[in-house]
Amino acid sequence: MTTTTAAAPPIVTAHPDPAPPRRLPEPLLLAALLIGTAVAYLWGLGASGWANSFYSAAVQAGSVSWKAFFFGSSDAANSITVDKPPASLWVMALSVRVFGLSSWSILVPQALMGVATVALLWATVRRYFGAAAGLLAGLVLALTPVAVLMFRFNNPDALLVLLMVASAWALLRGVSDGRTRWLVLAGAFVGLGFLTKQLQVMLVVPPLALTYLLFGPPKLGRRVLQLFAALAAMVVAAGWWLLTVELWPADSRPWIGGSQDNSILELTLGYNGLGRLSGNERGSVTPGQGQGPGPGTEAAGMPPFVDLPGGGPGGMWGSTGITRMFDLEQGGQIAWLIPAAVILGVLGIVLCGRSARVDPRRAAFVLFGSWLVVTGLVFSFMAGIFHSYYTVAMAPQVGALVGAGAVLAWRRRADWWVRVVLAGTLAASAAWAWELLGRSSSFLPWLRWTVLVVGALAAVALLWPRLSGRVAAAVAVAGMLTGLAGPAAYAADTIGTPHGGALPTAGPSARGLPFDLGEYAGAGWMIVQDGKVMVGPPQTGAAPGTPGTGPAPGGPAGNRPGGPVGNHPNGPEQMSGGGPGGGLLNGSEPSADMTELLEQDADRYTWVAATVGSNNASGYQLATGDPVMPIGGFNGSDPSPSLAQFQQYVAHGRIHYFIGDGMEMGGMGPGQVGTGAQIAEWVKQNFPSTTVDGMLMYDLTMPRVQAGP
Repeated sequence: MTTTTAAAPPIVTAHPDPAPPRRLPEPLLLAALLIGTAVAYLWGLGASGWANSFYSAAVQAGSVSWKAFFFGSSDAANSITVDKPPASLWVMALSVRVFGLSSWSILVPQALMGVATVALLWATVRRYFGAAAGLLAGLVLALTPVAVLMFRFNNPDALLVLLMVASAWALLRGVSDGRTRWLVLAGAFVGLGFLTKQLQVMLVVPPLALTYLLFGPPKLGRRVLQLFAALAAMVVAAGWWLLTVELWPADSRPWIGGSQDNSILELTLGYNGLGRLSGNERGSVTPGQGQGPGPGTEAAGMPPFVDLPGGGPGGMWGSTGITRMFDLEQGGQIAWLIPAAVILGVLGIVLCGRSARVDPRRAAFVLFGSWLVVTGLVFSFMAGIFHSYYTVAMAPQVGALVGAGAVLAWRRRADWWVRVVLAGTLAASAAWAWELLGRSSSFLPWLRWTVLVVGALAAVALLWPRLSGRVAAAVAVAGMLTGLAGPAAYAADTIGTPHGGALPTAGPSARGLPFDLGEYAGAGWMIVQDGKVMVGPPQTGAAPGTPGTGPAPGGPAGNRPGGPVGNHPNGPEQMSGGGPGGGLLNGSEPSADMTELLEQDADRYTWVAATVGSNNASGYQLATGDPVMPIGGFNGSDPSPSLAQFQQYVAHGRIHYFIGDGMEMGGMGPGQVGTGAQIAEWVKQNFPSTTVDGMLMYDLTMPRVQAGP
């Protein structure tokens, strides 16, 4: 007889083991991040019109002429190029060829580059630190005000940042498996970055090389050889275009804009290279560092900088020094989370402890940290041309360090010293946000105090040793709000504000000047920076050296459409010209009458018009779709064309009109002592003029009848 034993019932405990934490719904959060970034970067994009019309005109030229496309010419007749290599123009020009010329076809590629950059940074950080770190890194980058600005604008910086992040992504893949192909790919990305903005891309090269030398898996000798392979890839990716331009006969290609000797190598090493560091930039708008008149400027009627109340040390491009990234000009653009990024980056390296030499987490901290330090120091101490939007090149590093460092530290918060560092970082971020928001006191004044209070409470809560569950989640959310509320508010303001001209800035104005510019109301142009103002004569056709002789067309400086100088919501982008004739920093805005005049018999001429300065020419070209010769390039100071060349063009009937009252006659810059002034004077003496839109128009097909004896 067989007996069976019943199975014992399961034991039920009064306190069951806690369920494992729910996994982060990463696909949904990633979709929200990327879709939200795309919406933010595309929202109301057309309101900015041509944005930087200097580049938009070159895009238009490249969309109708493959030669202009290849060289990056300002006009389809290929008189002169822009003062940068053409890689970023290629992307926009291809878009225009497909979708037609419009603000959207120019700017949408830039916005999509922004989404791609956020996605690539997410992928890079996530690979080594997990989903939460990748999402936080991407979010920090997406909300950085200067990133929002530049991914909605048509300057080369959007493509530059994407390529620099791509090089970091490829290098870290090489650290992971030691394969040479990743080093070669990183070098190729850097080379393409060189074709975007020349030597600025080199800021990422020392961090890349240092990181692989320290953490690459192969033996040291092989690591060195792999870096040489990366160098070769960089040279090939950039060198093919540079070599082609250098070998191309100079008389059958456009003048290299920004150079004084028609050389791409001079442009690379001078105006766009070492000159940016030393301040010795041939052809720049102001000789030297802007501390006073340089050689020849007194004869040209260019006054020195005027020291005004509240002014600080420094030249035309602001004060240099270790605090430059935190000052009035740059602080609200990029500096919100720089202190947190530095602290968390160092903390992350410490938390990696005694891990293996090839630990990719430590390599990532070293790469992004050294990249941030190198870029920040170069920007802080460069004495040449510097604009606040350059700081977009620091946004990926800040995002990566904050995302990776914060998440890694959060996971180790059981250690008391880690909690202390986290709490201190959060408190410092809250205090710094309070300071930055106070610089725009009329902008959401309640937000300043909210961030400070929430940040202080969250910092205190972080010190509690047993944070868990919903309380821990609440503290984490409060910490994120503390760090991101200010940048998000500035980002929203940037999205809602149209931007144009050569010097866009993100967020509300933090540039309220502590002095009255009324005494300069007769000036035709101004550049205000760092408590100093540089003024020039009005655009009335007055002879050089006669500042303050009357208001310029469209109203006196400081009262042009768009708001007073120094108080425009977008800062200095409205300075130096504007209105129908444009100026140094803004494109011309021709009326229907001017456009109709230029379009008459346009197919009979190589250039429907010529004028001094690329921005002056850009608006006319974009309005008509026909080439307009920008004499002297961006600053009006390039020796292109010479007076003899211009006279030959006129003799052959290749130019219809010369548009005066521009930089050559209003004392805008060094161009007035070069060929621009010579050409303007020759035109004035030999051709009749009429006035359209307040601008003097000279018909170059109708020589003036000489008076008899």
